[in-house]
Amino acid sequence: MGKPGWTNGDTPGTCTDPNHDPKAVYPNCPDLLFQYHHQPFNYFANYAPGTAARAAHLRDEAEFIDAAKGGTLKPVSFVKPVGEENEHPGYASEHTGSDHLVDLLTAIENGPQADSTLVIVTYDEFGGQFDHVAPPAGWRGVSDKWGPGTRIPALVVSPLLKHDFAVDHTSHDTTSVLATIETVFKVPPLTSRDASVADLLVPQLISPQIGGWRPHG
Repeated sequence: MGKPGWTNGDTPGTCTDPNHDPKAVYPNCPDLLFQYHHQPFNYFANYAPGTAARAAHLRDEAEFIDAAKGGTLKPVSFVKPVGEENEHPGYASEHTGSDHLVDLLTAIENGPQADSTLVIVTYDEFGGQFDHVAPPAGWRGVSDKWGPGTRIPALVVSPLLKHDFAVDHTSHDTTSVLATIETVFKVPPLTSRDASVADLLVPQLISPQIGGWRPHG
C-alpha cells in the first residue's frame, strides 16, 4: 500500500487514489496519465518485465527524490515526469510542470551531493508552437539525412558553471547529453552520432579553477 510506483493509496484491496487509471486492477494502480510508451527501458529486451535489470534500473521518481535528499544518487539518472507534470500540450500545464521541476532541483540542491551533480533539463519537442527561426538550409553539421530538427529548450545546472560567461555559440543537440555522460565517465561513444557532437562541458561555460569534473558515485 502506498508504495512508490503505484497510486494505490493506503486502503488494501482497492485503488483509492483519485488519479489512478480506472481500468487498473489492485495492487497495480498506475496513474491515469502514466505513459507506458514514454518509458525507454520498455524497448529493450534486457529490461523486459521480470528481469533483474528492470527491477534494478526502472525505478520510481519518489525514490530519486529520496536519494537526492539522502545523498545516495546513482552516477546517472534519467527522470521522466508523469503525464500531468510533463508540460505536454493538451493534457498538462506549463506551470504544473515547472513547479515539479523546481521540486526536483530543490531536492538536489539541498542534498549532500549538490556540489558534484550536473543537471540537464530538456524536452523531446519544442512545445507545439511556431518557431520563428527555421532550421538552417544547407546545414553541414552533425545531423541525419533530414537535417537538423526544431530547436528545443535546454537548461544546464552545475556547480562548475561560470558566473560571468559570454554567450556560447557551440551547436548541440539531444545527443550531446549522451556525449556528456561519455566524457564524464570516460566511456567510448555508442554510435558515430554521439562521437561527433559537442558535449555540454564546453570551456566557455565550465570554470577552469574547479579542477575538472569529478562525478559522484
